[in-house]
Amino acid sequence: MKNANVLVSGASVAGPALAYWLNRYGFDVTVVERAPDLRPGGQAIDVRGPALEVAERMGILPEIRQLATDIRGMTVVDESGQELYSSTEQTFTGGRIDNPDVEIMRDDLCSVIHRATEDNVRYLFNDSITSITQDEDRGVHVTFERSDPRDFDLVVGADGLHSNVRKLAFGPESDYIHHLGSYLGLFTAPNFLDLDYWQIYHQSRELGGIIMSARNNTESRVYLGFQQADPLEYDYHDIQSQKRLLADRFANAGWEFPRALKYMWDAPDFHFDSLSQIRMNRWSQGRVVLLGDAGYCGSPMTGQGTSLALIGAYVLAGELKAARGDHLAAFAAYERELREHVAGTQQLALDNKERMEEATAATSQDESELAQAIGDRDMREFYEFINSLTLKKY
Repeated sequence: MKNANVLVSGASVAGPALAYWLNRYGFDVTVVERAPDLRPGGQAIDVRGPALEVAERMGILPEIRQLATDIRGMTVVDESGQELYSSTEQTFTGGRIDNPDVEIMRDDLCSVIHRATEDNVRYLFNDSITSITQDEDRGVHVTFERSDPRDFDLVVGADGLHSNVRKLAFGPESDYIHHLGSYLGLFTAPNFLDLDYWQIYHQSRELGGIIMSARNNTESRVYLGFQQADPLEYDYHDIQSQKRLLADRFANAGWEFPRALKYMWDAPDFHFDSLSQIRMNRWSQGRVVLLGDAGYCGSPMTGQGTSLALIGAYVLAGELKAARGDHLAAFAAYERELREHVAGTQQLALDNKERMEEATAATSQDESELAQAIGDRDMREFYEFINSLTLKKY
């Protein structure tokens, strides 16, 4: 096997999933992660369509199903908390309830995949890559913030929307990021609304949010979003300033948002970011390749980020196996397999954005009509597209 020594940056979903498959195929894998441990928190994410097949082939699907959110339905309310719309057929975060998809909290899924890899994959937590120097014949020389420099055959950037690997190997983020006009804050709070496997949504002009129960009703996850046409300038690593930014936007918001914000300040898993896409003409540069959000983030508006991370990991590892480590052939095949599906997935976000804007404009004077328009989503075309991808057997 050529190029068997692989460095993966990022220990969320895509990186450890890739590590699982590469290890299974005989590669020696190291995963480096900036955080001191697996990152806590995160939104409810979905494993659906071909990603369910990937999880089944990994042997983790039963455990994922055991950790499912089991949300039973959703309600849309006005500023006073009065119900405008309710459904037990679908939810905002998970889509239709009567499908085989699994909705699971992000950190729960990460823990499952990590446990499946920790005995056979080398993890470097609390560290990050500082430089990447490629030699097409000899490999990649990598320096780290804390660890000693090392040489690898291949480097994979699975480090998210603000990928460090992409910046080092492909150039500045501004060349690839496309802002979709919204920002989202997310954190864990007590189940202060006493929700019973339920989620509640409220939107008021440019502000909106969801509060949902999590982990058998022992806690809740709070989503707070706002529209912002132009990208904001802020420090991605300064959590306190991000909390202040979100608090300022929701300072005069109604419903239960003021109570939710009180829990935000002590939340250890606060996350804030733009809803943006990464669009690139190619996902590889020599011996460096990008995976998941780092190369083709569709934004949470697709509902497909996690599934695409699992599918991308499976395909990338499979093509490296099929090419017996020939990275040029494998990376090209990886793009051929996924490029069309990625483009369609990113279009889902643009379609969802347009649908929401049209619904808001058409029903701006009637909250009940807006709630109905938001809630009654026809998901048939969405699922037809999701299930149109056929996975190869490597």
